[in-house]
Amino acid sequence: MTPGFVLGIDFGGTKVALATMDTAGPVPRVLGRTRLPTAGPGGAQGVLRRSLAAAGELVAGTGGALTGVGVATIGVVDGERIRLAPTVPGWEDLDLPRLLRKEFGGLPLRIDNDVKAATAAELRWGRLSGVSSGLYLNIGTGLGAGIVAGGRVVPGAHGAAGEIAYLLRTPDEPGFAAGRAPLEEHVSGAALASRGAQLLGAPVSAAALFARWREPQVRSLLDESVSALAAAVANLCIALDPERVVVGGGLMGAGRPLLKRFRTALDAAVPFPPELTPARFVDEAALYGAVSLAMDVRS
Repeated sequence: MTPGFVLGIDFGGTKVALATMDTAGPVPRVLGRTRLPTAGPGGAQGVLRRSLAAAGELVAGTGGALTGVGVATIGVVDGERIRLAPTVPGWEDLDLPRLLRKEFGGLPLRIDNDVKAATAAELRWGRLSGVSSGLYLNIGTGLGAGIVAGGRVVPGAHGAAGEIAYLLRTPDEPGFAAGRAPLEEHVSGAALASRGAQLLGAPVSAAALFARWREPQVRSLLDESVSALAAAVANLCIALDPERVVVGGGLMGAGRPLLKRFRTALDAAVPFPPELTPARFVDEAALYGAVSLAMDVRS
């Protein structure tokens, strides 16, 4: 039996990951874990209901005392609401913080954006450890960045620092006010899957596209998309002057071509090119970030 543990929940665009972890050691140790898709009946309410049921089963099966809960979520936490979370319809309509506090009673609980949580995990245990100025880039279903300055994750005035999905690729293209997220709509995992399906005439995942890189039409699509993303990363580095850039997210399965293109762009454009490295936790950084949130609020 475990004497005490924390619960981490990562609400992502396509899946919800949950884990109970023992935080006594230098890096949290997984005691139990589960994951479920966001797709399903009941919309956002259904996602939350299924997730909380899974959390209850996970906690009951772990044994010992639950001492804190950390939650990483898509979007920006704005009081009792979540903003900038279009990938899960209805998510912005939930008063998620209140519902979570109600579910977990008086337990210490903290909720934050998933990419900022992932950045905190890499800063605490991963490849940003010891870095005063750094950048975490998450390339998955969506697109986001976490900024580290003075050894801390930068939230921004509205909690929206690092929302690079909304970066413009050209000066006159429709942006946030028009309901668009220009960079994410072009180079995220979801965008590449959509554009690849149009190109090939059949459903295809972003990972499958990278596996077909040598096919001329696929290579043309990926070259253009990765170049656009690399330019955005280089511009961020010019503005922020980070010591290190850490890249994570679901598309890191295609890590070699991505990192090679980023390295070329950084060396060519940035006055003081930063180190570049894959994330320690790759596609689980937000889950470990949720655990980090639980540890912070518990202490």
